[in-house]
Amino acid sequence: MKKPIKRSKIRAACGMLYYKTKRKLLWLRMRKRFATERSTEPLPELQFTHKTPLLRKLKDVDMYLQYNKITNLKLAAAKINGVVVKPGQTFSFWYLVGKTSAKKGYKEGLVLSNGTVGKGIGGGLCQMTNLIYWMTLHTPLTVTERYRHGYDVFPDSNRTQPFASGATCYYPHLDLMIRNDTDIPFQLLVNVGEEYLTGEWRSVEPPLFKYEIVENNHEMRQEFWGGYSRHNELYREVYTRDGEFVREEFVVANSAIMMYRPFLTGPDGKGTCDEDDHSRYDR
Repeated sequence: MKKPIKRSKIRAACGMLYYKTKRKLLWLRMRKRFATERSTEPLPELQFTHKTPLLRKLKDVDMYLQYNKITNLKLAAAKINGVVVKPGQTFSFWYLVGKTSAKKGYKEGLVLSNGTVGKGIGGGLCQMTNLIYWMTLHTPLTVTERYRHGYDVFPDSNRTQPFASGATCYYPHLDLMIRNDTDIPFQLLVNVGEEYLTGEWRSVEPPLFKYEIVENNHEMRQEFWGGYSRHNELYREVYTRDGEFVREEFVVANSAIMMYRPFLTGPDGKGTCDEDDHSRYDR
């Protein structure tokens, strides 16, 4: 990977204006294809469900930012909970949630920018897009737009999913978009509880297949410019409801610059890979 380039404030501002304008034009062009209808009545058949803890202890991160994140998640959940994605329609996270602001009740939460940890109004909503993306990979829905952080900021700790299996978000141009290419409607349910953020994809028919996400070709490298990078590929294994293997599908290749040292120093002074802490996960 190339060494990251630090952009000037002027160039960064111009780039932001360009991408915001481009995104607004996309929304204008696609407005009739976006899913906007919501229903308080859940569709009958569960396709996949998942939950993630609301509070995590992160090194050098104030806990109040995580409590603020819970407020932000509740506000976003109120905009998307129950949305029905009909055949041919596309779910857009930011199209439904809109811009986060203090006037709307959003608070300062954790944000990651260029490999650094900071705070910003509406921070922490990546937990929502992470959850939705992971659930979507276990359905026949099609992810048409997804981004991940270009930096790996925190070492693995009790990881239960493969590295880079989430989706970051930044209003309005880093969006999560999901298209329904099936012939039946799907419904997204999300809820911010006492301890967990939970989600469901539901539909009108029981799922035809089961899906398992697996990681291949995981690698950590020391780059020529002195830093470290992390890489992997995600695949989806498709099974019948009876457990018979059907096919394997490529999902995505991920690369990120690491913001921590992935190698330990051995007794001889040479580097050794800390596999127990950084390379393994429990499915």
